[in-house]
Amino acid sequence: MNATTPHDRPESSAGIRRIAIVQVASPDSETPAERIERVEQLLRQHEGVDLFVLPELWSAGYFAFDRYEERAETLDGPTVEMARRVARDLGSAVHLGSIVERGADGALSNTAVLVGADGRIAQVYRKIHVFGYQSLESQLLRPGDSLSVVPGPLGETASTTCYDLRFPGLWQELSARGAETVVVPAAWPAARREHWRLLTQARAVEHQVWVLACNACGTQGAGEGAVTLGGFSRVVDPSGRVVAECGDGEEVLVVEVDAGRVAEVRGEFPVIADRLSAEAYAALSPDPSAEPRG
Repeated sequence: MNATTPHDRPESSAGIRRIAIVQVASPDSETPAERIERVEQLLRQHEGVDLFVLPELWSAGYFAFDRYEERAETLDGPTVEMARRVARDLGSAVHLGSIVERGADGALSNTAVLVGADGRIAQVYRKIHVFGYQSLESQLLRPGDSLSVVPGPLGETASTTCYDLRFPGLWQELSARGAETVVVPAAWPAARREHWRLLTQARAVEHQVWVLACNACGTQGAGEGAVTLGGFSRVVDPSGRVVAECGDGEEVLVVEVDAGRVAEVRGEFPVIADRLSAEAYAALSPDPSAEPRG
């Protein structure tokens, strides 16, 4: 779908927003600096977008574990600064996916950043569930310990990252805090693509939120260590309907969505209103009528 310029945006047209899912690859033949420059030019081709979303660790390369130390950056590093420039120049919010962030104490984190349309950092989320299966992420990166929900182009917005999709308790807490949209940058392998498709829809249905899920694509590594990323980034509405989906290659998917859809779905089918708190579920007593074992 062709984007319009900021001056043509239909600000009074029932909350319509334009979301650009930017599915890119991180080939080993390309340096992070080259990739940042390439992606900046790609974003600048799409004026009139309210929110750009990029994948997990796309600038560093998720599977470049032996390069994390040298490719780590701070929140004023090259990836964040690129996103801030684009946001200011285009008047568009940019969820830059995530970076390998070096903290003040030298520890590394998988850190997602949302930059507002004014170029200011609106949200920082450090991945809580670092991944250990056939991955060195859990050995190299420190898990995060905070959550936030902030205003965004598509309502109250939260960030999660990749593996976080598998933990519904985290998502329940986000929706309890008022999230209406959850952004999911990922480097999800093609080998588990069906889990990706299932879980993105399940989380949208469970919590009646927009799920903006941007996965990486292409192949990283070589030989037996090569990993093909799953692609199939998608926009899922609060009823679980897939509004649009990428294929398995590089693609910028621009989608028009209605910011009022969350209120509409929750009003029609009040799952959130009927749900108990996590504490209330934990306090439920065992079934007293069950017969003892053995």
